[in-house]
Amino acid sequence: MDTILGPLYYAVSWIIVQFHSLYSLVFDKNSGWAWGLSIVSLVVLIRICLIPLFVKQIKATRNMQALQPKMKAIQERYKSDKQRQSEEMMKLYKETGTNPLSSCLPILAQSPFFISLYQVLNHIAQGKTVGVIDQTLLDSARQAHIFGAPLSVKFMDSAAKVESFGASLLDVRVVTVTMIVLMSLSQFFTQRQLMTKNVDLSVKTPFMQQQKMLMYVFPLIFAVLGINFPVGVLVYWLTTNVWTLGQQMFVIRRNPTPGSLAFKQRQERLRAKGKLTEDPAEVEARKAVEAARAKRQQPKRQTKAKRQVGTATATPSATSADAGTTAASDEGKPSMEKKQEASQDAKAAGGTKDAKAGGKPGQRKSGPQRPKHPSKK
Repeated sequence: MDTILGPLYYAVSWIIVQFHSLYSLVFDKNSGWAWGLSIVSLVVLIRICLIPLFVKQIKATRNMQALQPKMKAIQERYKSDKQRQSEEMMKLYKETGTNPLSSCLPILAQSPFFISLYQVLNHIAQGKTVGVIDQTLLDSARQAHIFGAPLSVKFMDSAAKVESFGASLLDVRVVTVTMIVLMSLSQFFTQRQLMTKNVDLSVKTPFMQQQKMLMYVFPLIFAVLGINFPVGVLVYWLTTNVWTLGQQMFVIRRNPTPGSLAFKQRQERLRAKGKLTEDPAEVEARKAVEAARAKRQQPKRQTKAKRQVGTATATPSATSADAGTTAASDEGKPSMEKKQEASQDAKAAGGTKDAKAGGKPGQRKSGPQRPKHPSKK
């Protein structure tokens, strides 16, 4: 490891020493401020150099989000043929100009510097010169404390080792735990900001579930690994997390993903400033949708007890209605019978009058008689 990363040890130690010489003009050269700010400046310098890779990461992430429906269709179509599935995926990446590894480039590019800083601080903790740090600078770095914790000690170091640097184990534990918590929170809010503001929520894809899982997994990884890193490395890691959070916030505000919440907020800001020109038809359609949404009344939610009371109240009324219908039908029956009897009496009376007049019942008194049907002769 030392042989492969040896040149980086010199590069990292040289950058730290240069910044240390600059801050020594303001602070004590043996103070934690001079050495701590040198590490922070190292992070800032590295992250500025990685901005082009960060831009590629943003573009790659957006392209991956847009390709998720097509990728899912390919997986479903060729789920029994893994080789054909891989070929179609590579063809899709080539056609759209997407590189899945681009989203990991900033982390991969930053890892060698992270490892080199870890080794430099580890050499300082062991009292060994490394890179351009000679014995004089080594003694100065070993005396540097950040809030009472030496730069080169870890959370898991013994009390005897901590005391050899002129510090107490309690101070080291408090400082390291505080920095680990801040690291985890900054990583969580960075991932949460990406999920809640810069993702097109109209499209549900497996990529969103993966990002949501990483939002909780990464902070746990930081918490577990953080107890094994020196205080100087924790300073480096916390600084780079805060930088990532601020950089992402700036990018999301200025150039959000279309369809995301941040994109809608940006459109509203531009519309309020009069910098956004829209089609009048789209404006009218949006107003109509908003008006219809405002007029629509949502049904009031009722508790289970209220629903049971309403059902119990409705049941007796329905029973009484059925009873009223039955009674009305029963009352209607005698009246129909009376009408039938009255019609029969009227027919009988008519037949009696006809018989007295000399005719047959049911025949008219005078006038031509209807001829009988031939079959009845």
